[in-house]
Amino acid sequence: MSDETRVLFNADCPICNAEICHYRTYTKARGLNVAYDDLNSDALSDWKVDPDTAARRLHVVKEGALYVGVAAFVALWSEMPRYRWMAKIVRLPGIWQLSNGIYERILAPWLYRKHLKRSQKA
Repeated sequence: MSDETRVLFNADCPICNAEICHYRTYTKARGLNVAYDDLNSDALSDWKVDPDTAARRLHVVKEGALYVGVAAFVALWSEMPRYRWMAKIVRLPGIWQLSNGIYERILAPWLYRKHLKRSQKA
């Protein structure tokens, strides 16, 4: 992987894809050094993450470090001037734990279950 910030996301998930497409448009328009990889493409092999693990949470590589889940969102948001305030707020004690709890216990499992249902229909 290169020195750029890289985002691994599930383009087959309508919610994930809409959000990441928004970020992609934003970063591209500003010339920010962020690349986006669909976990359903050949790019997944560069990540050393199996497809099931990749589908469970957002993954971001920034400055050579891998971030997963809420930490991945914070890493991505910190790259984008319009979203840096969110990254700062989510890093605050209490907010960090609450954000992680909601993402890990509610949002990520819900999105993953939807992913499994879409996969079974295909």
